[in-house]
Amino acid sequence: MFIISINIKQLEIHVKKSFEKQLTHKLEKQQLIMNSKNPKDLVPTFFTDTANSYDKIVYWTTFGEDNAWKNKILKQLSSEKTVLDLACGTGILTKLIADKIPQSTIIGLDITKNYIEKAKEKLKSYKNISFVNQDAEKLNLGKKFDCITASYLPKYCISDVLVKKCIEHLNIGGKIILHDFTYPKNKFVRKLWNFYFDILYLIGFFVPDWKKVFVSLPHLIRTSNWVTEYENTMKKNGLKVYKQDLTLGTSAIIVGTKII
Repeated sequence: MFIISINIKQLEIHVKKSFEKQLTHKLEKQQLIMNSKNPKDLVPTFFTDTANSYDKIVYWTTFGEDNAWKNKILKQLSSEKTVLDLACGTGILTKLIADKIPQSTIIGLDITKNYIEKAKEKLKSYKNISFVNQDAEKLNLGKKFDCITASYLPKYCISDVLVKKCIEHLNIGGKIILHDFTYPKNKFVRKLWNFYFDILYLIGFFVPDWKKVFVSLPHLIRTSNWVTEYENTMKKNGLKVYKQDLTLGTSAIIVGTKII
């Protein structure tokens, strides 16, 4: 009887802790959502202290698919002389662009200063790359480009604002190439997707700098309709549009070409 009593007590403690953890998870998620009416409000929460670990995290959490997605962007490039990489972060895509078209002049732009500093440190040997600390929705560089790229930016921005700013900085015949996460449409893939983010939430306890990202990012992706919004905005502004779903609908790329 004594042993049974102990086991029951241990079970009660385990259930209580499990319930408390789930409740804390829900409260954290609700609080972050309440505090971020505009998706861009999440940027300081996500990226203030994550620059040093970003490259490894984005590679491992996407199972290396981040490389494949960026290669889809690179396939859209050929012999551009000038390229603007918005939300360049630590310069992963910026470097790939410079490696593919080394004769080009490239500017990497990001709103988060410590990411810009990390990119400068990594790519200091590239003489054709410079960096600017600026908000993409307030883009004001006083020059035009043959191509403007952005990976993981669209979901944070207002399509009308970002596309207008890009068009103002784009040469005729130039391209706007946007890439980001999407919520898969297939029901089975959605279940796997949701389960995976549950695992990432638990991993967040071991990498605390990324915990808030793993809590809030799934909701942001689920509620974002960025592909349709940017497609409509691009067409409304006279761009020729191409789009492609990637990796079972977990990501997408959309390209707008300025024809006039």
